[in-house]
Amino acid sequence: MTDSLDEERAQIRERKKRELQHRLEGGGEQGAGAPAAGTTPSKPIAIEGQAHLDEVVGEHDVVLVDCYADWCGPCQMLEPTIEALAAETDAAVAKVDVDAHQQLAQQLGARGVPTLVLYASGEPVERMVGARPREQLEGLIDQHST
Repeated sequence: MTDSLDEERAQIRERKKRELQHRLEGGGEQGAGAPAAGTTPSKPIAIEGQAHLDEVVGEHDVVLVDCYADWCGPCQMLEPTIEALAAETDAAVAKVDVDAHQQLAQQLGARGVPTLVLYASGEPVERMVGARPREQLEGLIDQHST
């Protein structure tokens, strides 16, 4: 079973590389704000409010939401993992600045930072407080991907 997961991850990574190379060859940032249907962005999405979060969750099968603060040490430590998950998994990754969007963070249940909320099929399925290892987050994304 591990071999099939490794193979699937390798396929996803390869697809993401091709998409990125295609974008770079096709004019850089052209269309970077709106990925093609059926694809997930290769960079985290900065959430601008509840309606924007609802839109992102509605557009993607699996969404990992990172509720963070710029001043938070564990959030800063988690940042490379969040970037890698956006680039290398089939999940969309969204970021909510808890200082700029206090009400949204409260609605997401973020009582501490970082708080990670995983959505699958439009519903929250996991909520974690504190920095988590990349392997754990990849496993949860794989578990909830269809």
